[in-house]
This record gives sequence, structure tokens and C-alpha cells, in this order.
Amino acid sequence: MRHRKKSEKFSRPRAQRKALIKSLLRSLVIYERIATTESKAKALRSWADKLITWAKTDTVSNRRLSYRLLENHALVKRLFDNIGPRFKDVGGGYTRVVDFGFRKGDGAKLSFLELTRIERKLKGKKSEEEKEKKIKKEKEAPKKEEKRGIVSGVKKMFRSKKDIQE
Repeated sequence: MRHRKKSEKFSRPRAQRKALIKSLLRSLVIYERIATTESKAKALRSWADKLITWAKTDTVSNRRLSYRLLENHALVKRLFDNIGPRFKDVGGGYTRVVDFGFRKGDGAKLSFLELTRIERKLKGKKSEEEKEKKIKKEKEAPKKEEKRGIVSGVKKMFRSKKDIQE
């Protein structure tokens, strides 16, 4: 019988299993979405939900508890300042496991473990303000002289220091 046998073992000794969980939790706090095997993702869900539950109420004791798992002050700060407030009004279900295929080498089932409320960052699209700033800079910048072949290159080589400063 499996009474009181709560944790998944991952075919590792306790110290390695603990290190694996800590490193996966750190990655989840940094990237907010990680790819791992399905069994690791499902086991990690409960740990991640505990962390986020602690992060919802910003107290010294909760920060210390989360530091014991993350072992990095910058990650604890990120957890309590960025991730925790996003889930203030949510009662649970902070993470989800999404299957996406099989690993090529051994055929293990792969899954994403991600936060349900991910902060979206615009990579390719720029906001209107950034576009306006870029246009303004282009207008203010002095126009460069057009190149006129070899002659202009030779002139540049023999310019005096006075000409360059002007």
C-alpha cells in the first residue's frame, strides 16, 4: 500500500530530487513557462502553487519560506513584486500543465508547466510612443554626406583634426 508516500521519486536519491525541484522552481519564476517531462511538471505544480500562495501575502515569514526553496534574493523579490500581485484575486490554479509532444531520444512525454497569468511582452511590435520617438530622432539627426566613390574616401583619410571637430 502507498499510505503516506506523497512525493514522486524520479528514480533519484532525496538530495538530488530536492535539487531538481529547486532548480525547476527557479526556472519557473524566471521564465514563467518551462518545458519538462510530464511527471516532473505534475509533481512541480504543487510546489509552484505553494510558492505563489506565499507570494500573495507579502510577509517576512512568507519571504523566508520561499527563500528556502528558491535560495536567491532576486528571485524572491521577483516572486513577491511581480508574480504574487497578479494572483491576488485568484483562489487557486496558478499553474497549468500542457502536453506538447515526445522527446526524441527516449520518447518521454514532454509538457509545459506555465503560470496561468503570464505577463505578455511585445517583441516584434513597438508601441506608438516608441515609433514617434524614433521618427523624431531621425528628423533631428544631421543628414550625412552622400558618398561619391573613391574620391570621398581619399578626402576622409587626409582631413585635418580641425575639419573633423567642425
